[in-house]
Amino acid sequence: MIEGQKRREIILEELSKATKNVNATQLAEKFGVSRQIVVGDIALLRASGIDIVSNSRGYRLNKKSTGLLETKLAVKHRPDQVEEELRLIVKNGGTVVDVIIEHELYGEIKGTVDIKNDDEVTAFLNKVEQAHATLLSSLTDGIHLHTIQYPNEETLVKIKQALSQAGILLEENE
Repeated sequence: MIEGQKRREIILEELSKATKNVNATQLAEKFGVSRQIVVGDIALLRASGIDIVSNSRGYRLNKKSTGLLETKLAVKHRPDQVEEELRLIVKNGGTVVDVIIEHELYGEIKGTVDIKNDDEVTAFLNKVEQAHATLLSSLTDGIHLHTIQYPNEETLVKIKQALSQAGILLEENE
């Protein structure tokens, strides 16, 4: 078994080289430790100032230098429109970074989803179904925000138009 500090250095190296999310269970198997030990290592790396993002598919470094633009979009839809919403965003060139709701008791609640393509939409929807998970937006009658990343303003215009045509984009006149 590798000593904790050395294990964290290797985890950081893996995250730096990774082109996709790094799974905690796979790291645990690699090091011969429990998944919870890896979760603790990630917490210690975060506490040392390293910006690590977690989502349902694992961990990744938050690489701010992606060159992508970012904005928040307000949306409202029924639970059965989640797939349409996500596919419209990625089909038109966007990445869905997170979902944010305003909760009466807890204030802002954010969940990282990091969905970039149709395969990731499918994986997210399968995970929701398998876990019998409740969507955050169900707590706010479907109203929520998404942080969206996109390469240029034309892409953002296409995303907004597609969501508006589907009746999903929350418009100012509503």
